[in-house]
Amino acid sequence: MIKQYLNKNFSATTRISAPRKVAFDLLRAVLVKKMRLSDALINHSGNAKLSDRDRNFARSLVANSLRRLGHIDQVINSCLKRPLPRQASIVRDVLRIAATELLILNIPPYATIHSAVNLVRSQGEDQFTTLTNAVLRRIDREARGVINTLPAFQALPKWLTKILRQTYGEDIAMAMVMAMQQESIMLDITVKTNPAYWAKTLGAKILPTGTLRRKIDSRIDALLGFNEGAWWVQNTAAAIPVQLLGDVRGKTVIDLCAAPGGKTAQLAARLANVIAVDQLPKRVKQINNNLDRLQLAAKCIIADATKWRPQFQIDALLLDAPCSATGLIQRHPDIPWLKSQGNISKMAIIQDQLLNAAFSMVKPGGIIIFSTCSLLREEGSERIEALFSRNPYITRKPITSNEIGGLSELINEDGDLLTRPDHLAHYGGIDGFYACRLIKNENCHSISRMTIKRQYFTSNR
Repeated sequence: MIKQYLNKNFSATTRISAPRKVAFDLLRAVLVKKMRLSDALINHSGNAKLSDRDRNFARSLVANSLRRLGHIDQVINSCLKRPLPRQASIVRDVLRIAATELLILNIPPYATIHSAVNLVRSQGEDQFTTLTNAVLRRIDREARGVINTLPAFQALPKWLTKILRQTYGEDIAMAMVMAMQQESIMLDITVKTNPAYWAKTLGAKILPTGTLRRKIDSRIDALLGFNEGAWWVQNTAAAIPVQLLGDVRGKTVIDLCAAPGGKTAQLAARLANVIAVDQLPKRVKQINNNLDRLQLAAKCIIADATKWRPQFQIDALLLDAPCSATGLIQRHPDIPWLKSQGNISKMAIIQDQLLNAAFSMVKPGGIIIFSTCSLLREEGSERIEALFSRNPYITRKPITSNEIGGLSELINEDGDLLTRPDHLAHYGGIDGFYACRLIKNENCHSISRMTIKRQYFTSNR
């Protein structure tokens, strides 16, 4: 079957399979252009022309290359007589894709090596064709089992594993990194109503937090209920923060940094009056498109959340702040290679600004949920401690296990939500996520007095 597939997907003229060329281009887009893989997949014209089968193969190639990039580079380096020159980055990326086929996907060597050599030649690197052939043949002969003996930490950038080990200790950090290296095969779903019915209809299980989970085995838009707007895709960790607001029926709730709109949809489905704010027009358009499909209503605003203010102080606010997204590495293996430690400090400044803005938007007694999809304290608990140090008018309201399906292991010593990739392994895992529930003190007097004038709330978008 693999032989038939590989023969079918070679060009008669170039002898380069289209999915391999797309995978190579996507890897270059991430590592050289620093483009998110999700964006590269959308923007690559060749990817759109592939069949579903070829598209899945190309994505699997690049995703597995990124997921085990540190390991793959070690194997390649061990099979080189001398290091590749810096200007030979094209050759290295071809070797990375081909090594992924041999070491991780266990694809027969004849197709892999032949295509890699011709891909190097097609890129104007003829002087490296002999080297490419020799290195890949050596990997095939000597290194097929080596990759699984390498320490798990070495698959990721050193700056990231250093932080994880310092923060969580060796054992937990190792468990997280090993979970990150497993390809995610689960689809998490939030339904508007009737979870039992949709679990049966979709062949899904209901997790303790209420999320539906099933295996990814078909196109999402081909599943029952998608086109009817009965549900949307949302990781179980990302669905928890809205639950921490309690009953929001009839309350005005702001969703800051709202795109792509999963939490906005949750709030609207729970009959809140929702104001969704995001800075980029294309992201607000995405929210509106999702709400249209789901037949839900929210007021969507294009604005910088650090500067925008509502016309009246509101009941509750959800701030899912921009962050390093280190909690999403299992599903998005490009993340470690797009970030650096310097990015984290810059994000922390923005998160502080957003928290200050959020405080001014909520009326005394109101609730703020601060969340990030990060595993790093600098983007989680340290931001809350910094907030407390500069603002005496806000307090933490600890989360209890009965609010999250009895999953007490997801609550840290401060009473905040802290999920890790190694959590809920028996259910198929969970994204890394942090959330803290804050209450604005009743006796607080806002520094910048706002006009408390409730206008007619319109659902027009």
